[in-house]
Amino acid sequence: MLKVAPETLPAARYRDPALYEIERREIFARGWLLLAHEAQLPAPGSYVAVTVAGFPLIVVRDDAGEIRAFHNVCRHRAGLLALDGAGNCGGALTCRYHGWRYKLDGRLASARDFGPADGFDPRNFSLFPLTVKTWRGFVFVNMEQEPESFDATMAPLEEAMAGMNVERFTEAHLSSHEIACNWKTYVENYLEGYHVAMVHPSLDASINRDYQVVVQPPVMFFRATPRDGAAVAGLWAWAWPCLGINVYADGILMERMWPVSHNRTRLDYLFLFPKGTPADRIAGNIEASAITTREDVMICEEVQKNLDAGIYDTGRLSPKHEGGLAWFQDRVREIIGAV
Repeated sequence: MLKVAPETLPAARYRDPALYEIERREIFARGWLLLAHEAQLPAPGSYVAVTVAGFPLIVVRDDAGEIRAFHNVCRHRAGLLALDGAGNCGGALTCRYHGWRYKLDGRLASARDFGPADGFDPRNFSLFPLTVKTWRGFVFVNMEQEPESFDATMAPLEEAMAGMNVERFTEAHLSSHEIACNWKTYVENYLEGYHVAMVHPSLDASINRDYQVVVQPPVMFFRATPRDGAAVAGLWAWAWPCLGINVYADGILMERMWPVSHNRTRLDYLFLFPKGTPADRIAGNIEASAITTREDVMICEEVQKNLDAGIYDTGRLSPKHEGGLAWFQDRVREIIGAV
């Protein structure tokens, strides 16, 4: 029986600044986002600050060793507490603008030289908190105070990784890549193997032509049989809304596909290796990943230019190769509606 080839999202959905504002609020402000690994927060005061879809966020380890997360926004006049990156803030988060100081649990400790003011109660000016969950050493946040179930979200991954000792990967390395395309353009490229033979010659040479995408919402798993001697065996997956998971025998790569604007995306790569991994092996693994990334960046930027050109409107998805992409587009439709 002939399978239906679903119609794609219209091209306008990939170039509309107003739609991006809706996606920020309805997708990224409501989804579970990977911000850090516990290895990046080794001591009280350790923090990681990241901007996601225009939302400045920060995770910090408090004096009791608990991991907290907040919007990286001072309650005075919206100054930043820390620039994007990692470091140690000591015993307090301090606004870079006027010096308001916050305890590591988010409470306002000092409104520096504010002066007497009737009706100003510091207890009402704690940092805006985020919901925090840790899973296998990874720190996830959600901007909702009553978010969708984290356990249900991660259940397919937990089952697939039940026998994997990923906790031994504790040496973290970071890299970032800027892409001139809408975030959905990049995610959709990630969700199918149809393009591998055309775009990734090295990857194509290392796997057989049996690439499959298994959809277990909100997670997808990618499977392909390695050719003899190819070192690509492991677990490949993706979790809504923008997280790629790559687990290998000697390390793990978590790919965050952060939207920067309606036409720019940033890939934040978090590599983790076992302690003591030789530096040349780490560099080799990172460079191998960068080769594939450069190929994906090239093709996604080409596609985005054509989406912006105003000629193409909609296409059709392959039932054989693009079932995961179809699920993703249906989820986007469901959330943003017929905008």
